Amino acid sequence: MQTYITRKLQKELNQYLDIFPIVGILGARQSGKSTLIKHITENNKNFLYLDLQNPDDYNKLLEPMLFFEENKDKMICLDEIQLYPYLFSILRSIVDKNRENGKFILLGSASQDIIQKTSESLAGRIGFLYLTPFTVDELSQKDNYSLKKNWLRGGFPISFLANSNKTSSIWIENYIKTYIERDIPQFGFQIPTLQLRRFLTMLSHLQGQLLNLSKLAESMGKTHPTIRRYIDILEQTFIVRTIQPYEANIKKRLIKSPKVYIRDSGILHNLLRIYSFNDLLSNPIIGSSWEGFVIENILTKYKKWESFFYRTNSGVEMDLVLTYKDKIIAIECKASTAPKLSRSFWTAVDDIKPTHTFILAPVKDSYKIKEKVTIINLVDFLEIVL
Repeated sequence: MQTYITRKLQKELNQYLDIFPIVGILGARQSGKSTLIKHITENNKNFLYLDLQNPDDYNKLLEPMLFFEENKDKMICLDEIQLYPYLFSILRSIVDKNRENGKFILLGSASQDIIQKTSESLAGRIGFLYLTPFTVDELSQKDNYSLKKNWLRGGFPISFLANSNKTSSIWIENYIKTYIERDIPQFGFQIPTLQLRRFLTMLSHLQGQLLNLSKLAESMGKTHPTIRRYIDILEQTFIVRTIQPYEANIKKRLIKSPKVYIRDSGILHNLLRIYSFNDLLSNPIIGSSWEGFVIENILTKYKKWESFFYRTNSGVEMDLVLTYKDKIIAIECKASTAPKLSRSFWTAVDDIKPTHTFILAPVKDSYKIKEKVTIINLVDFLEIVL
């Protein structure tokens, strides 16, 4: 039996259960939402978990008002709630009849879709949290943690905890297949299977690059709005992340297009047929892969900070710019144990004028190379209170 790995969201989840009658936890399928809930409620005899993809569980809700009345003294978790949006209005009436915090937990695998359907009916009654796959700061506290394994396999629990890289890659391949063939249609999106697989593979080759919708549309034989819709769908279902350019008050011509990333490095590597760390080391994508892996972990940890990248038309760039109130943190990602910094990097630092600049690299020890400029490994960076 696998040892339970404590999730960083657990503390915030307990706070939300004390504040809201309904707590919604959103995140990619298989990211650990139901495991988290079952763990925190394992000693609660008045807890009910219903998986709405399970016909037996769904049948219990054929008369929902009767079911909720019969179980009014219990905490109830409804998994994959986005499949049955009609339940939202019923939950509203239940909550309004007897407002009791921590009564319902809703789990879902699509973000914007759920929020739109609940924004009116459950406004003021629900608090939303987001659970990602395992992050470095969750895993690095465990014995025998391997950053290389984490980077190669990604953060999905079953993938990371697999007994071999081969087992991990088999699981990820089936995850992608299920996502394309079952999940996307269930979310109400009609995209041909082969077309979506091809699109995901194209995006994997564009990891960390500017998103050019016109070129993608031409390559796919689709219209610009169709490709934009595909990107939106992949973002709403937590597979893709786009980051907008930093528009500081700088008298330089800045890039206006966003950058695009496959969020989980394991999915990225599988799409590119990278099955071992040696495969990754010899692949030109290694720098962009490291960049995406670092950025995903940072944005999951520092949720209050706004995130951007910086690039001018002349090629001056910084991988990540974080802003919060009057603070600016600049971050450059280097997949080298001996990172070399170009003139472009120092120009970007002069342009942005950050509070502090970090170079995130797989180094053993962190060290300063200049005042307010530090080379640091990812584990140490995620321990900083920004």
